[in-house]
Amino acid sequence: MESEGIIGGRLISQDFGGLELLLSFYIRRVNIAVSRHLDKKLSGLDVAKGTGKIGTLLIVSRHPGISPSEVADIILRDRSSMGRLLVRMEAQGLILRNVSPHDQRSLALYLTPAGHRLAEKVIQLTRQQDDEFFYMVTASEKETMIHVCDKILNCYQSEVSI
Repeated sequence: MESEGIIGGRLISQDFGGLELLLSFYIRRVNIAVSRHLDKKLSGLDVAKGTGKIGTLLIVSRHPGISPSEVADIILRDRSSMGRLLVRMEAQGLILRNVSPHDQRSLALYLTPAGHRLAEKVIQLTRQQDDEFFYMVTASEKETMIHVCDKILNCYQSEVSI
């Protein structure tokens, strides 16, 4: 799969020691690029920079009362990092952690009014950013990519306890 490209203004062979043959290499590179682009789009908001805040905010907005462990499973965070994230978001006045009405041993997550306002802004900005970043991808290609990523994640989650 050796091909040529321009890096730093010069033509080079895309031989990265075998990395150019790994799907995971391209997924990591796209993740870094899309994360940088998203950080610029969300600059100045309480969810900019870092991982997990946007997913947590939007998931809790759609599923009030969801448990921290359920959110952690969805966004692929371990329990301890999820706990630290929730402490920060609570300190920012975005979420509330209450005792679950269904199980007194667990917590239920809710957005504060400020969290709801931020979630409304964030969903609009993330949709715009997605359209801007992936402008070269057709709707059909995007649907296929989402399907393939979902397939990989579902298979991985069923095989490995995350």
